[in-house]
Amino acid sequence: KESAAAKFRRQHMDSGSSSSGNSNYCNLMMKRRRMTHGRCKPVNTFVHESLDDVKAVCSQKNITCKNGQPNCYQSNSTMNITDCRETGGSKYPNCAYKTSQKQKYITVACEGNPYVPVHFDGAVLLPATPLPSLPPPHKRRLL
Repeated sequence: KESAAAKFRRQHMDSGSSSSGNSNYCNLMMKRRRMTHGRCKPVNTFVHESLDDVKAVCSQKNITCKNGQPNCYQSNSTMNITDCRETGGSKYPNCAYKTSQKQKYITVACEGNPYVPVHFDGAVLLPATPLPSLPPPHKRRLL
């Protein structure tokens, strides 16, 4: 079975390339990376940075994930990404996508040992405020 880390790489990593000027990028990549099997995945983001740079985000700014989990991290700098969004006329099995290239801060959820990205949580133009670093539980005083 595909591990969560491998699935993240398949769905979100496209190092060393870019979608610039290629409006067909998402149509090709969504199919090539098996995100149009059985259904059209409505939205997906590809990151055009090295895997090492994306893995490094797991030690950067700790923030809360959209689902409330505390194991999300935002990149310290913007990254070159491509957003793929299903178009109105898209109908399985003929999935159709709009390609938009952007420079944004990415947020990923990390887990495991080694601690690696397993979920792409989003991308924003402005950096988030990090979670306060709490002292270990035995040092916390009741306020």
